[in-house]
Amino acid sequence: MNLPKTLGELKASGYVPKTIKEELRANLIKKLQKDENIFEGIIGFDDTVLPDIERAVLSRHNILLLGLRGQAKTRIARMLVHLMDDFIPVVEGSEINDDPLHPISRYAKDLIGEMGDKTPVSWLAKSERYVEKLATPDVSVADLIGDVDPIKAASLKLAYSDERVIHFGLVPRANRCLFVINELPDLQPRIQVSLFNMLQEKDVQIRGFKLRLPLDIEFVFTANPEDYTNRGSIITPLKDRIESQILTHYPKTIEISRKITQQEARLTEDQKANIEVPDVLQTLLERVSFEARDSEYIDEKSGVSARLSISAYENLVSTAERRMLINHEPKTRARITDFWGVVPAITGKVELVYEGEQEGPYTVAMALIGKSVEKTFLDHFPNPEKLKRGQEKDPFGTIKAWFSGGNTLDLLNDSSDQDFFKALDSVAGLRKLVESSLNIKGEEAYVYMELVLHAMAEFNILNKEILESSLTFRDLLANMLNDDMFDDYDE
Repeated sequence: MNLPKTLGELKASGYVPKTIKEELRANLIKKLQKDENIFEGIIGFDDTVLPDIERAVLSRHNILLLGLRGQAKTRIARMLVHLMDDFIPVVEGSEINDDPLHPISRYAKDLIGEMGDKTPVSWLAKSERYVEKLATPDVSVADLIGDVDPIKAASLKLAYSDERVIHFGLVPRANRCLFVINELPDLQPRIQVSLFNMLQEKDVQIRGFKLRLPLDIEFVFTANPEDYTNRGSIITPLKDRIESQILTHYPKTIEISRKITQQEARLTEDQKANIEVPDVLQTLLERVSFEARDSEYIDEKSGVSARLSISAYENLVSTAERRMLINHEPKTRARITDFWGVVPAITGKVELVYEGEQEGPYTVAMALIGKSVEKTFLDHFPNPEKLKRGQEKDPFGTIKAWFSGGNTLDLLNDSSDQDFFKALDSVAGLRKLVESSLNIKGEEAYVYMELVLHAMAEFNILNKEILESSLTFRDLLANMLNDDMFDDYDE
């Protein structure tokens, strides 16, 4: 591709300049007409957030993405780059990406005045037209807008009244670009004020200089509603100048959440080939996030990021992989006992309220897993608490009788597959319950057999003791009697 290299060649090529908002709008129209997927990899927003984004672009609006953490706000902002032209011409050497046909800086105007049609033109790729800034309390007006540079004044022997002594900040340097400011409420109010002119009058003011720089920028801001009370707020005049405020949200269904996790989880090829995670466990894992968002122990305003499920899935696979390596097995399948390796991914992703702090992060994480086990179990088996009185046959009766006969079951966290299968097979009635209820045969049945035991413990039918490296299931009543015996002995 031979691109014009001088201003004269650019004029001869018939190039027609567009503002970045017009550019985004034109390219969006083309993609919509061709039914192209504009936001590749963004799942669960097809009927909510993404149409709002498209409407904002068509309206040539600046955008505020408002939502809790882990709702793909920054990723969406970054994907707007795909709506830009592949290249745009700039005056070579310009700090603020001057359009050769409409220069706005002193440098570009002087250069074109001196060289005319011979003014050199360079081309800026769309990947270079994305500017992102994380808003922090220490950001200054000089960082964003600019300041007088005494070194430049001294080296060029210029007076401080000369416009050429100005050092431009991030905003002017983002001229003709997409500029994203993450966590907008963290900017101090006086810094937010500095953005007023850019959003409305499209100019800047630097240290009293009477500059008229009609900068061309598409602003995308992201914010977390939690910030409005905890760390800061978006001042009302600035919020008023941002034309479109779009609310993001968490996945609304387990199925959508599963798709996101599968897409985002970073697994090696060996892990994908050697570690199987059954569907029922994938559902169970996603339910942990859903339970966390409804938990009384977790701060609802803080939110529970989609990263919890992603990190938890990676940990689940790695826990199974470690067990496989220890036992020198070529392949394995994840188990519910492997979920104890998921706990670190949960405790690091939730903000506890006072009651949660009193319970402790580990206890809260285990409670979330327990509730997820309970609900996943009810997807496949009858509710033990709602069995009809006088019902001729209790589907869990044989299992209960086995444990009430004094039998116990130990499941080691790192046991081999064969030892794990042997242990589950030793429980009378367990395999028959799974096979008759779900019509499942072979090794696939073991994940449901284990699910039944954990769920019976959640429903207080069995007692489950969790040690550092094993789980023990036993009859609940027998355990209570043992406790009474020890109490009598102490007396």
